[in-house]
Amino acid sequence: MLSARSLFQEILDHDDSYQLFCSIAASGEAQGGWENGRIAALVPEAMHELAPKITRHGADEDKHGRIFNALLKKRGLEPVDVPPDTDYTMLLEKHGIGLAHDKLRRDERLTENDIVVYLSHSRVTEQRAADQMDMLVKYFGGHPEVGKAIRQICNDEDNHLAYCHEELLRLAYAGHGRTIQRTLRECALTEIAVYRDVSLAVMFHMGRLLNWPKPKSAALAAGIRAMYVYERAGGWRRMVSLTMPERRDALGGPATAAPAF
Repeated sequence: MLSARSLFQEILDHDDSYQLFCSIAASGEAQGGWENGRIAALVPEAMHELAPKITRHGADEDKHGRIFNALLKKRGLEPVDVPPDTDYTMLLEKHGIGLAHDKLRRDERLTENDIVVYLSHSRVTEQRAADQMDMLVKYFGGHPEVGKAIRQICNDEDNHLAYCHEELLRLAYAGHGRTIQRTLRECALTEIAVYRDVSLAVMFHMGRLLNWPKPKSAALAAGIRAMYVYERAGGWRRMVSLTMPERRDALGGPATAAPAF
């Protein structure tokens, strides 16, 4: 029977698939770390109070990249090149989600609208990250090899999501509500399509490495497409609601260390 638990267990047990999984994850986290670092450096003066929180966000993402690389090293593996069709972060940028890298490479202050857009996009993508980590903790939080890493990253992702909710609500009260509402919807509808395509690509590459039979690959692809249909029909709405989080000022301090990694 196919399940998220059995699927990830199979990927975890095979060196080649585990190597690809950790490499994809490390690459995405490193990109997120760079993006947040540049955004923090370019925050408009009127929103300077956000800079330390965005810096903390980027430091967490960098830390997650190091954790995934450490998991590879622990098994005696090296990172591998990430197939372009599995690069979630870059594909989102290609579809207009997130601030363009060309803009972030310039030493020009961002606008207040740029920050509103950045936080709106982050609210959507951090929802995806938090959902994925919650699932992994549920099934593998006690795993001797990856459990500690998964639990730590999951806690950070919950902090990131709480920070997005709190800051967007503050900006909505300050008069940016319509922009936030529109951007959240546009981003969510684009993200679910990109996530579908990336998931199909990842499963294709995993199937090749693990020699999955065609019926198994077809069943997994059908499940991914069915999830997209559900999200397109209304599941995307969970990614755009805003509620004041229980964790207030979740990114108000320095990034936590990961000495074990």
